[in-house]
Amino acid sequence: MTEALTHKTADLSGDTAAAATQPVESSAAPVPAEAPLSAGEVEAAVHAIADRSRHAARRMAMANRAWKDRALRAVGTALQENTRAILSANAKDVEAGKANGTSAAMLDRLTLTDARIDGLVAALEILANLPDPVGNVVRGQTLPNGLRLRQVNVPMGVVAAIYEARPNVTVDIAGLALKSGNAVILRGGSAAQATNEVLVSVLREALESVGLPADAVQTVDQYGRAGANVLMKARGRVDVLIPRGGRELIQTVVTNSAVPVIETGEGNVHIFIDESAGEDMAVEILLNAKTQRPSVCNTVETLLVHSGSTVLPAVASALRQAGVRLHTDERIRAALPASIESEPATDEDWGTEYMNLDLAVAMVDSLDEAVKHIRTWSTGHTEAILTNDLSNAERFIAEVDSAAVIVNASTRFTDGGELGLGAEVGISTQKLHARGPMGLTELTTTKWIVQGEGQVRG
Repeated sequence: MTEALTHKTADLSGDTAAAATQPVESSAAPVPAEAPLSAGEVEAAVHAIADRSRHAARRMAMANRAWKDRALRAVGTALQENTRAILSANAKDVEAGKANGTSAAMLDRLTLTDARIDGLVAALEILANLPDPVGNVVRGQTLPNGLRLRQVNVPMGVVAAIYEARPNVTVDIAGLALKSGNAVILRGGSAAQATNEVLVSVLREALESVGLPADAVQTVDQYGRAGANVLMKARGRVDVLIPRGGRELIQTVVTNSAVPVIETGEGNVHIFIDESAGEDMAVEILLNAKTQRPSVCNTVETLLVHSGSTVLPAVASALRQAGVRLHTDERIRAALPASIESEPATDEDWGTEYMNLDLAVAMVDSLDEAVKHIRTWSTGHTEAILTNDLSNAERFIAEVDSAAVIVNASTRFTDGGELGLGAEVGISTQKLHARGPMGLTELTTTKWIVQGEGQVRG
């Protein structure tokens, strides 16, 4: 890095870090070009990172809540103090992305602003105020033979994350991993490498400032795809791997990883408007779900409208005025006024996560037909129904098998921060271990504790 970073030096005997601000300098002198590392050298380097993470994870598992919360607040303070350095690095990544023809949706995810950094700091404060999941008793009982049983949450250990062009994820995942007592290894991709280099340095300095191991946050970005490939094969050194990004990245990790994977999925999200839904609510929710931030996975991509509903013209008009491009089936086009433009939808549209201001729209004759369409095309992320019919709401909840099912609210609420989790590692669309927004508890596993007084098995 070419800009100075600052951090606070902590006094662990008190409740807050001491306020002595110290500069952390990074040499800007040019370094000689090095020959590319061999495959064996990359493997050895990544394994060394993982081994240091294991050591750090053991220390993090022993840290109490107060210590971890001090670390989170130290990270928040460091982010604020180093905003200019972070945004300067981010501007370089964004300019490089534009030059490389990166899509508008990806550029939006890549971009950090003062407001987005403030949001990261706020999320860290929320995390600090949440209960510590470590040690939480899931269940417990005393057996007839007197054995006392407890199943408790414990840290995963070494968590790895592979993601693309999302520097906010660097902070979100690190914060969640630290609060849940884990160490984390990050692979944030070349598109955000300059930003992530600064962020990881800020995180590591903040950890050191409160006496926790800097190696609880590490990156393999410097080893590129070769490093990511080694990370995926580091079973035994890495406990769990979480991919977050587009379909290609996720499938690459799922297919090639020897490390257990929690699969996050793309969001081909549906909203169904039944015949009882009111116009004002439908317009407001659709505008929010589609236009607030169209580049994210919880934005609506397909709208299903009951043939008995009267709200279609108002909803379509509002969406068009907001710049949404409608991809419609024949029945929708026939029901729309000629003044509302749309283009014919194809099967490809029903299966597309646009991540922009495009929306597929279809007409259905029943709740059954809506559910059938969702079962055919959904990725299992989030689906919503807009209705004033309680029985329809209950049926939709029971029959739609997605990670999040929403009644009369925007799909944009499928988010760790919005659901009170502080932040999220990602949104899992699988069913093993974790499903939906993954917060603190989802980064823990369980341990059985059995306490006796000399009992033996008969």
